Amino acid sequence: MSDSSNSKALWVPSEARKSATQMQAFIEFVAQNGHSEVADWPSLYAHSIREPGAFWQALWQFSGLIDASGRGQAPKPITQGWPAMPGTRWFPESRLSYAENLLKRRDDQPAIVFADEAGLRRELSFASLNRQVAQLAHALKQQGVGVGDRVVGFMPNIPETVVGLLATNAIGAIWSSCSPDFGIQGVIDRFGQIEPRVMLCANAYRYNGKTHDCLAKVAEIAEHLPTLEKIVVVNHLGDHAASVSDPKWIGFSDFISDQPDEIEFERLPFDHPLYILYSSGTTGVPKCIVHGQGGSLLQHLKELMLHTDLKKDERIFYFTTCGWMMWNWLVSALAVESTIVLYDGSPFHPDGNVLWDLADEFGVSVFGTSAKWIAACDKAGVKPRQTHQLTALKTILSTGSPLLPESFDYVYQDVKADVQLSSISGGTDIVSCFALGNPLLPVIQGELQGPGLAMKVEIRNERGEVVVNETGELTCSLPFPSMPVGFWNDEDNERYLKAYFTENPGIWSHGDHARMTESGGLVIEGRSDATLNPGGVRIGTAEIYRQVEQLDEVLESLAVGQSWEGDVRVVLFVVLRKGTVLDEALAQRIKNQIRMNTTPRHVPAVILDVPDLPRTVSGKITELAVRDVIHQKPVKNTAALANPEALEYFKNRPELES
Repeated sequence: MSDSSNSKALWVPSEARKSATQMQAFIEFVAQNGHSEVADWPSLYAHSIREPGAFWQALWQFSGLIDASGRGQAPKPITQGWPAMPGTRWFPESRLSYAENLLKRRDDQPAIVFADEAGLRRELSFASLNRQVAQLAHALKQQGVGVGDRVVGFMPNIPETVVGLLATNAIGAIWSSCSPDFGIQGVIDRFGQIEPRVMLCANAYRYNGKTHDCLAKVAEIAEHLPTLEKIVVVNHLGDHAASVSDPKWIGFSDFISDQPDEIEFERLPFDHPLYILYSSGTTGVPKCIVHGQGGSLLQHLKELMLHTDLKKDERIFYFTTCGWMMWNWLVSALAVESTIVLYDGSPFHPDGNVLWDLADEFGVSVFGTSAKWIAACDKAGVKPRQTHQLTALKTILSTGSPLLPESFDYVYQDVKADVQLSSISGGTDIVSCFALGNPLLPVIQGELQGPGLAMKVEIRNERGEVVVNETGELTCSLPFPSMPVGFWNDEDNERYLKAYFTENPGIWSHGDHARMTESGGLVIEGRSDATLNPGGVRIGTAEIYRQVEQLDEVLESLAVGQSWEGDVRVVLFVVLRKGTVLDEALAQRIKNQIRMNTTPRHVPAVILDVPDLPRTVSGKITELAVRDVIHQKPVKNTAALANPEALEYFKNRPELES
């Protein structure tokens, strides 16, 4: 793979833009508060690594975070048990409420703007959001829900889902959610482990031009959740009503009616559980990852305010469902007093312009989506620069998989020239990012702009040595506030330690292959557990995808290593554009494209076409499940897949038989 130091800067922020950023304001804030050596981005990052306690304390004050001691008054001590990893506790004397910090604004400005693919539009002001959260919180307390109890949502991406999270935290309970496109067993595998007392669900949702009823699925799920006492149904779409007479079921409006519209927030420790997220679960029952309220909030404020430059009254959108961590990240933008834009439906219904239409209609400043969607827009010939105004748009965020260099070019050529394009990378495990954008730095083709503040990101080779301009394991060698509190029901932290600290004890190993450039940018190569090893040479699948998906005939691709004659060979599966045939000529073009732009080791031994690729419910293609199928091993948890039927396309392929 070519050295990214030869790559070009596609965007450079003007001096006027840099001076107006919150990152610049924070640099000046830190300098004026006893750290005169901090004068620019490099010195700020160095300070955040050298004195992380002072950094997080300054961020608390800068962001105006509220706890029992007031607003912007960071309590001491900052840490306890430093620098144990895991084991460090942050702000151990603090008592705060995540919900209170998101609901400090109470005026008539929009807190939430909602749209769906069929043209449904709704708006909830900060005042209305406060009232609904208070009413639901009181209703939950009346139901007997208290500190540490679990409330779950089987919900589309609608305002009531946000209300559910905030009301749950407001009384000290713990939230968890799955989107309604999850399979029944997938929901049971998740919620069954955490034993919820109350479930919120919608009666129906829309996707790709169809309306899907939820209630039959909810009834079946509820049969496997013996701790469930109440099912609260949001009447999101008409003509879908609960047909059961069971008193366990109640409508959302009836549940919150006559409840007080003011609430005293339950202020609890910084590391009190806020919500439970789940690993993808493609290799077994999903891990239940518990995140603390203070760490999630403080990390999100850093990323939203400083790295994304989100400001009060601006509008932020992320294409996500409430089953993906980016939903949790998006909701935290309410703490910045900005408006969050929610969309529910297909990102390509009725066509590839639907999300760009949304950005224009609602004046979105920060627009987030997946790398695959950007590539799909490019393939579909969508050119918003010619058809849309995008006047307010200043930042585009991309995550879910590595953003191909060609997608960088597409954004600047066909979307908007003066925009900060931030490829970001982190995960459900930390409900935040290790590497992301920076409004003070140029955007380099194919690179993430750099590590997050106070995240000591290092790339390590197989010997555990820190390397530059060499592919290795993405690690973080200092504790940070959004590390999980732990895993649910994980005695002695055994599974938690095994997940992140086996390879490099005392250092977080994330499971991503990456390369840090000499300028400090990062290139994500893909998941390290999906690494290919032909002839003992480690190859990231992202390097192959980048080349293959440049061909117009190929819509998507997936590469796995197959054990073959005592070695490993690369097998490539491609999804082709309609009407295209995988003949010898196309196969040879694919191989040539890979060979000329990578190495001969990257060239697949076998290329096969399939109509679809298996993906998790959050949209990520799962290489591991395909690898198991072609080795005739059972896929341990097909319920984690959005389309488990796609696995059939990989079975019994004669080309893969020895």
